Amino acid sequence: MRFQGLLTVACATGCWVFFQPPVFAQASPPKVSETRPAMTVTVTRAQNQNLSQRLSANGTVAAWQEASIGAEIGGLRLTEVRVNVGDQVKAGQVLAVFAADNVLAEINQAKAALNEAKAVASEAQANADRARALQPSGVISAQQFNQSLTAEATAKARVESALALMAVHELHLRQTQVKAADNGVISSRSASVGAVVGLGTELFRLIRGNRLEWRADLVSSELFQIKPGHKVHIEGAGAGPVTGTVRMVAPTVDGQNRTGMVFVDLPPNAMQSLKPGMYARGEFELGSSTASLVPQQSVVIRDGFSQVFVVQADQRVKLFKVALGRRQGEWLEITSGLPADANVVVRGAGFLTAGDVVKVVTDTPAVGQTAVTKP
Repeated sequence: MRFQGLLTVACATGCWVFFQPPVFAQASPPKVSETRPAMTVTVTRAQNQNLSQRLSANGTVAAWQEASIGAEIGGLRLTEVRVNVGDQVKAGQVLAVFAADNVLAEINQAKAALNEAKAVASEAQANADRARALQPSGVISAQQFNQSLTAEATAKARVESALALMAVHELHLRQTQVKAADNGVISSRSASVGAVVGLGTELFRLIRGNRLEWRADLVSSELFQIKPGHKVHIEGAGAGPVTGTVRMVAPTVDGQNRTGMVFVDLPPNAMQSLKPGMYARGEFELGSSTASLVPQQSVVIRDGFSQVFVVQADQRVKLFKVALGRRQGEWLEITSGLPADANVVVRGAGFLTAGDVVKVVTDTPAVGQTAVTKP
């Protein structure tokens, strides 16, 4: 009865009494196990090697000098053509022959005129000699004396004129034989037997001395790196490499495309693999410098950039953007972006993402080799 009264009073006053259940000790949640490595990778460090510095360029193969051989006499008919395109010739070798009938007739006419002039000169000299002998005695007048001397001088001048005309016709006779101006190879021929050509008509073109050159086009900023004497390795379409030497760098730059020309002398045997007019690519040797190299396999392309994975101290990988330079075999030069003494992922780099935990197997290959995972 007493208990019920207390309960009634508690309810009447709006007071509620709550009884908290006993608190029991709860077990702590199990710890999450450490993250397992995503994969096993090999790593290496960038290796410093001495690499040659090279500059690539495009250009055209051309004749060092091409001589034009033409007709030195006009209006004559070609009777012989003794060479064809591709023939090797020597300086002074007869390449073609013109008909010499007209020239021989002119020579005979000149000989007759010369003999006549000599006869007249002989008579004039005899008359002048007599006048000189009689002039002191006063037998002949001063006018007759002067006329004799003038006739003698005129006759001698006519002899000299006839001799000069004779020399001209003899020169024309020699010009009926078209001769090579230098040693070389015939690059083109327009001469045909039976053709009557005019004075100065081109009959042949000759590559002087069988010498070729490579003319490379470089932008103005690259021209200053090239010096006479630099070696150049040149390759044409389907042709083996040929080593040339820079002869000259053009003193001017084209005002439209801002490029300058570099002239490279090619060796005498270059014509075995290169021909004038061919397009060829070459590399200038500019010396050597130290390069930091990593295996090509370690470089991945992400978002259009060259990047490498570097293993951090916590075994997680971090992605670094790098700038690439030269190539040597399967190794690439890193010019910037790679921390010093970084452990670069080699095998497995293409399957990683930034932040992955990896199991590292260190295997540093030598330049020219590839890292291999140890079993």
